[in-house]
Amino acid sequence: MQLTITPLEGLVILKPAIYYDNRGYFFESYHKNTFQDLGIDAVFVQENQSCSSKGVIRGLHFQNPPHAQAKLVRVVKGSVMDVAVDLRKNSSTYGQHFSVELSDQNHLLFYLPIGFAHGFIALEEETIFNYLCTDFYHKESEGAIRFDDPILNINWNNPTPLVNEKDLQGVSFLNFKSMF
Repeated sequence: MQLTITPLEGLVILKPAIYYDNRGYFFESYHKNTFQDLGIDAVFVQENQSCSSKGVIRGLHFQNPPHAQAKLVRVVKGSVMDVAVDLRKNSSTYGQHFSVELSDQNHLLFYLPIGFAHGFIALEEETIFNYLCTDFYHKESEGAIRFDDPILNINWNNPTPLVNEKDLQGVSFLNFKSMF
């Protein structure tokens, strides 16, 4: 497993060792000991999967403490531009974002520690997205920041994305009060 450190502390990209043969390929998308050796000491308790049409934006989501979540995300089919926003008020990169393309071709994994909002845009039809979480979903702790917030200025490269009503009700970053 190869680790790439991003400019936002704790946020990392992982490239698994992939074994190809005449049957296809195999890789370990998660191995507790390997992750611990890389400095990621997360215990995942919930796994989620979504399927999205091209142009769908999901996010920017987070869960507040005490139910905050670290996430390990990857694409099973298709591709996304995945985005993480630093919500840690004492971080030197507070309010900054980082994006990476995840696909069924590059097999990259993206680890987001607690204190990040997360979202993605599907770049292909029927994109299947998978994520492991370190805490269970807790409705009263969930939050969302608008994907098109002018302060964050995320370039989604799509002038007409498909966004659900709940995500359109996300708070502006200007009005966001971090609990991280």
